Amino acid sequence: MQESKRKVKFSDFSKHFELSESLQYSKYLNNINSPQDLKKLKSSELILLSEEIREFLMRNISQTGGHLGSNLGIVELTVALHYIFNSPFDKIIWDVGHQSYVHKILTGRKDRFGELRKLGGLSGFPKIGESVHDAFGAGHSSTALSAAIGIAKANMLDRRDMPDISDDKYTIAVVGDGSFTGGLVYEALNNSKNCKNLIVILNDNEMSISRNVGTMADYLANIRTTKKYYKLRHKTKNVLSSVPFIGKSLVKISQRVVRLLRRSLYNATFFEQVGFDFLGPVDGHDINKLLAVLNEAKTRENPVFIHVKTQKGKGYEKAEQSSAEYHSVGRFDIKTGILQSDGNNKINSFSANFGSKICESAKKNKKICAITAAMTEGTELCRFRKEYGDRFFDVGIAEEHAAVFAAGLAVSGYIPVFAVYSTFLQRSYDYIVHDIALQNLHVVFCVDRTGLIGEDGATHHGIFDVAFLNHIPNITVFSPSSYDEFNKSFDFAVNQLNSPVFIRYPKGGEDKDFNKKLFDLNNHNTGNNLDYIYIKNKKNSESKFLIVSYGRISKIAFEVYSKLNNNNINADFLKLNKIKPTDYIFPEIKSSKAENIIFIEESIECGGISEYVSSYLKKVNCNKKIKIFAIDNFIEQGTTEQLFELCGFNPEKIYKTIIEM
Repeated sequence: MQESKRKVKFSDFSKHFELSESLQYSKYLNNINSPQDLKKLKSSELILLSEEIREFLMRNISQTGGHLGSNLGIVELTVALHYIFNSPFDKIIWDVGHQSYVHKILTGRKDRFGELRKLGGLSGFPKIGESVHDAFGAGHSSTALSAAIGIAKANMLDRRDMPDISDDKYTIAVVGDGSFTGGLVYEALNNSKNCKNLIVILNDNEMSISRNVGTMADYLANIRTTKKYYKLRHKTKNVLSSVPFIGKSLVKISQRVVRLLRRSLYNATFFEQVGFDFLGPVDGHDINKLLAVLNEAKTRENPVFIHVKTQKGKGYEKAEQSSAEYHSVGRFDIKTGILQSDGNNKINSFSANFGSKICESAKKNKKICAITAAMTEGTELCRFRKEYGDRFFDVGIAEEHAAVFAAGLAVSGYIPVFAVYSTFLQRSYDYIVHDIALQNLHVVFCVDRTGLIGEDGATHHGIFDVAFLNHIPNITVFSPSSYDEFNKSFDFAVNQLNSPVFIRYPKGGEDKDFNKKLFDLNNHNTGNNLDYIYIKNKKNSESKFLIVSYGRISKIAFEVYSKLNNNNINADFLKLNKIKPTDYIFPEIKSSKAENIIFIEESIECGGISEYVSSYLKKVNCNKKIKIFAIDNFIEQGTTEQLFELCGFNPEKIYKTIIEM
């Protein structure tokens, strides 16, 4: 690429895509294989490097999918961090972690980006086992500051016990503005006093925590984040300090005046009250200002809080204009921006079905309220927000608060429906037990993204909710495999129960052919499809095997059932919809003539339905052989099909294992 063409700053790549048809023309990025390589560049060259990184991100994410907007928005900040600090000696902690792609590019992993979020490839989040530069793993929000304080305190203990250790080891936490809606951040801030060499960076890409007031505030923000300002500040301090007798007093008075002015303009009081020096706001896309403010932070004795303002999707107009749509993407075309199908049709999905169903129900029942924890689009509550805005509550990234808030609505006679991903439901566990189940309150949880969810990997799979809900009294749990089952379960949960209810469903849509087959068979057999479907073997005679399953993976279980019967091995099939309480199925299983019970469960085995039912059978001396196919460990990223194979959810392999019994 010609140098003149590369001087287009923050170009919209959908317009300028033809300028570079190959990454081999990346003048600077090709030579960056570690943070030490980055430090060889002049500060003026970092601007062009940032452009190349944006191009690299666009090209790769358009092919692999991933978190686009957040990474385009943090390019300059990441470059500046690695230019000023010395990773892995200095520790950089990324909150949530989906914005760590640029960090990975600069720390020797750019050649692996074709494997991003693929089985055996690069994780889409920081991962301790992946690189020494990933100081702390992440996937959920609001954790970075707590981890950073722990690391910083450990560094202080090391220096106490080993005086020869360098005292210029820094810990930097990069926290998004959305994460400040999570309570853990404030618990951490309360524990940050006297924490040496700790720097917290607020990456503000949407809402402003520090309020800017008018032209003067903008002007002061501009001059306060330049090298000239910091040099003048230090010279002034030195001059005042040298005044005989009253020098130190003059320094304190001047600092107090500056602090009062800053508080009035930036509302920085809170952070200063918990012991931080407050710097910023600073333009997060201006390399020179970032370098200046980071260098200044290194001179401070107190912990430092830096407010950095960035724009999500910076450099790609479509992502700038639609940050929600381009937050996390599948494969897409850079020029047109039209998202290509990744097998998850949002129009035909459990999430979309839920969004329609809750609106339909809310029209009939004015007590129904909807709650989300900053996931309006993901949980398909946009229509509800538009039609029933006074009954819609987005509490931010605060699942713990959402649970207790729902309890408050419920105790006041309303019917709160909290739509939440399974992986984030984990954060509400204590409040589900203490504030909802213990008080037996009518709160409905619609638990999205259950089971294996694919490319986001171990931090996002929804495989633990069954196990941790299974032992909580007073609650009911449904796990439908069809929209019809979901809708019936939802109606029952809202209109007929008066206790906590959880309805769990996977990412993506129903399998219509499978569900139609089950419906046709169930018309001629026993079972109540609100609770379960029980299908006898084709000969309607005594069976040797009983296959038990629930949710999406029931399709694989049914294939195993069909294969057994097609090979003249009589088997019955029991598909659960209500998976807690399960007392209703004990008589069915106990009275079954099948000698072998096969459980197939897309959840963690320990504490799961299969283990619970197995325990019951042993207690009542029911001498049946039991085989469980479930998940027994953390599972990495990959396509759902690959992960099913990895976990042993292959109909042919399960069949072979069964006949060996």
